[in-house]
Amino acid sequence: MDTLKCPECFAPVAPEDRFCEACGRNLLVRRTPLGGPTGPAQASCILCGSPDIDDEDYCTQCGRHQPSARDRVEYTLGAVSGVSDRGKRRARNEDSMAFGHVAGKGVAAVVCDGVASSERAEQASQAAADAAVDVLLNALIDTADPEQAMVDAVAASCFAVEQLVENEPVEAGGRGVAPSCTFVSVLVTEKSATIGWVGDSRAYWLSDEGSKQLTTDDTWAAQLVAEGVLTEEQARTDRRAHVLSRWIGADAGQVVPQVVTMQPTSPGVFLLCSDGLHNYRPQPEDLQSLLPCGPEEFVKVALEAGGHDNITVVLVPFAPAQ
Repeated sequence: MDTLKCPECFAPVAPEDRFCEACGRNLLVRRTPLGGPTGPAQASCILCGSPDIDDEDYCTQCGRHQPSARDRVEYTLGAVSGVSDRGKRRARNEDSMAFGHVAGKGVAAVVCDGVASSERAEQASQAAADAAVDVLLNALIDTADPEQAMVDAVAASCFAVEQLVENEPVEAGGRGVAPSCTFVSVLVTEKSATIGWVGDSRAYWLSDEGSKQLTTDDTWAAQLVAEGVLTEEQARTDRRAHVLSRWIGADAGQVVPQVVTMQPTSPGVFLLCSDGLHNYRPQPEDLQSLLPCGPEEFVKVALEAGGHDNITVVLVPFAPAQ
């Protein structure tokens, strides 16, 4: 039998251990790496072959910018899986994902989409995702109220993004810079799921018994549709279609997420995604047909449709307790 090891320090642990005696790691909790999962680093220049790549992904010999380790990220943790891709048009991947599970308690997952027009969007989305998933995992450990946990997670995300500005030296032009991102998350236990969101990243429930979109976009166009000013068809082509009415950022003011809780009675999958997917496949029925192939297939479809934006997809399976 293989010896169990701590995922942090690789010291031997016993199946009944809750904490690693060597480093103190909570063995009941597993999550994506802090700072986000990354793809393989570029070992040598794609143009001249030089191994001398600097910290900003430029070849020091020929000056060619190299693919970032974030350009394509795939990560699986138990039954939860996610893929994030730069797409075909963007210079960098400003989406982020974070997820984890607590043994015997449940799963938490977060997707954040950095607002491209803001500074340090990539850092904002990752800081927000990491901060939120930590709050949600702690809520699972403590069996806390899931809807309040979602509110607390967004508050933690807001603080983490605001710190990007606070920690930037004034002489570097950091003050006044407003990094920002969208937010969508799901907190799943054996009986229910709580979804929270800010912005236009979405959550879907995909099931053979009936699929549906769980979130409503925080955009000016969506607001006009809700007020009856525009039809959905008019909104899709309106210049305000992607203008956010709510977001997470240093200039966003006080942000409280929209939150819903559901208790599915049949098996299914919660899908979290950035608009790089739902711009091409907005209908839940169209998304459900892609499920058997995993998150890679969702990303592939968006890339084949044009890949105009970053694309991130996280799948969280759910089976109701018997």
